[in-house]
Amino acid sequence: DFDIASHDTSNGLKLGGTLVTSTATELNKLDGVGTLKEVGKETIWVPANAMTPTNSNGCSDLTKVETTSGRPDLNVLDFDDGSDEHAQFAVAFPKSWNEGTITFQVYFTANSTNTGNAIFGLQAVAASDNDAIDAAFGTAQEVTKAHSGTANDLNVSSESSLVTIAGTPAEADQILFQVYRDAADGSDTLTADARLLGIKIFFTTDAANDA
Repeated sequence: DFDIASHDTSNGLKLGGTLVTSTATELNKLDGVGTLKEVGKETIWVPANAMTPTNSNGCSDLTKVETTSGRPDLNVLDFDDGSDEHAQFAVAFPKSWNEGTITFQVYFTANSTNTGNAIFGLQAVAASDNDAIDAAFGTAQEVTKAHSGTANDLNVSSESSLVTIAGTPAEADQILFQVYRDAADGSDTLTADARLLGIKIFFTTDAANDA
């Protein structure tokens, strides 16, 4: 074994003729001493029971649905197939977030054998300390996913295109989100309530931790 701590690495360290500029702490972590967290793409799960219907054009209130006694219950927000309905939630991203664009996936079900498409959209706005919360959401992105045709099956959409958050996001901001079903779109053909279970948000970090 090579003990990094017992060698002078102030001017770098040559291993196999290659100059290594990582610190002894970083190299030891790679050797299994501690954990080296990398920056990059990460996710946050936001369940339906962390969302609330909007006052105007809101979806249903949170509904608990029993599948079979002793099996998983569902906590869902029902989005009608006849008109656009909305819900909102908020996230305070970790300090390590790069304050850039995000993407998302939608998880939903339907108590139906219909195999039509449901279209869900997501938009967001950032609010910093002392900012007005009364601000317009950014441009939405939408995803389309067909129901399986079996009642209470889980449907998971593809990952969305990039969502730009309005309001110039900054460290420690609260990000306010609005999710909706675009039932008025002719391509939304699911003839049943789309029962939203939650949303997975993908974001990118540019620091290994929140120090």
